Amino acid sequence: MEKESIAVGLDIGTTKIVAMIGKKNEYGKLEILGVGKSKSLGVARGVVNNITQTIQSIQQAVQEAEADSGYKIHDVVVGIAGQHIRSIQHSDYISRSNPEEVIGDADIDLLINQVHKLAMLPGEEIIHVLPQEFKIDGQTEIKEPIGMYGGRLEASFHVVVGQASSIRNVGRCIKSSGLDLSGLTLEPLASADAVLSQEEKEAGVALIDIGGGTTDLAIFKDGIIRHTAVVPFGGNVITEDIKEGCSIIEKQAELLKVKFGSAWPGENKDNEIVSIPGLRGREPKEISLKNLSKIIHARVVEIIEQVFAEIKAYGHEDPRKKLIAGIVLTGGGSQLKHIKQLVEYITGMDTRIGYPNEHLAGNSDEEISSPLYATAVGLVMNSIRNNTRSATPVNEVRQPEPVRHQPMQTEARTAEAVEELEEVAVEKEKSIDDSTEKKVKRSFFDKYIDRIKEFLDNAE
Repeated sequence: MEKESIAVGLDIGTTKIVAMIGKKNEYGKLEILGVGKSKSLGVARGVVNNITQTIQSIQQAVQEAEADSGYKIHDVVVGIAGQHIRSIQHSDYISRSNPEEVIGDADIDLLINQVHKLAMLPGEEIIHVLPQEFKIDGQTEIKEPIGMYGGRLEASFHVVVGQASSIRNVGRCIKSSGLDLSGLTLEPLASADAVLSQEEKEAGVALIDIGGGTTDLAIFKDGIIRHTAVVPFGGNVITEDIKEGCSIIEKQAELLKVKFGSAWPGENKDNEIVSIPGLRGREPKEISLKNLSKIIHARVVEIIEQVFAEIKAYGHEDPRKKLIAGIVLTGGGSQLKHIKQLVEYITGMDTRIGYPNEHLAGNSDEEISSPLYATAVGLVMNSIRNNTRSATPVNEVRQPEPVRHQPMQTEARTAEAVEELEEVAVEKEKSIDDSTEKKVKRSFFDKYIDRIKEFLDNAE
């Protein structure tokens, strides 16, 4: 019986670290087997700034997911974000020696490898090379060139770049936590997989993922990723503003934001007041909900305006005409009351909150279908595409059976053994063919996981 593919995603965020184990059920939906969550210590604005604390947080989340699922995690697909991420547009081409031969996978690989050799700024590394559209001998707007004829193969690429040291630090944390890195993906791309439909990607849509430390943007049009950006502000800045504006501690500020916060000040009446207990027997503090909303509103407007500036930079003319499906908000920050209305007011674009429940099995826990877990769900989906077996049941023995040496073997048994070996070789060859076929179907970035792993290994 073929062993099922168990996938693991690890979302290393500024506020929380989530380890999620899942598999595809018979209906093609994602069944979540276990989730582990821990407070993210050692990460600021999506970037690791304390290796030891991050390792401890990862281990805590992983242990919780293992206990929840009864599976042992071996490797993970990790999301990468942070203010060091930037993206560029690049066009490149190759001249084929034999135009009479059909374009194959090797030609695409050659072209992508060429882009990977692009000269970057000192200390930067290419994370993603995402082909957008191809051109063959001047014929434009080709989405799938494989199987076509042509001498000059050209393509426009969306290239995502990040600081090599930041990528290396993430890799170091994973390895030191006793795990292998099976994939690395840009977090807004993972969130997009989880909450956007193919129709939205075709029509044109802007995904805004409001996290704790950063707000990530991914723009799709005609089913292709067109633009990505990271704004270095998120929910934590709002909490910080409340803390300073109301002179309270961070824990209380976070609680106020989640329970009573609103992005729309007009919603609260002047006489609505919440009482905060004083520290160590001090007098309780009374805070006006209208003032609280004003503090939140000011910062949310700033974040949304920065993201909208990025959307306009992509769209040039009115983005409402270019992005028919409007805006999808996700991430923990999208749970703030009235944020949808505020985004619609600022941008003039249709807006909805993105939940990852479309891809989840019907019996999934309600908490998992929260926008908070969109990135983690997207990372598990990414891992499933890689066809990995990232976790095994705890009671399953993974070690190979020891070889028992026998003193004597008859000729007949030797022949039998040789025959058996030949069968194994044929099976192995068949499985290699199968895996080659699967490789062709994998997304362009998935093929370059090995490159990043190699980069991390060389960094040691």
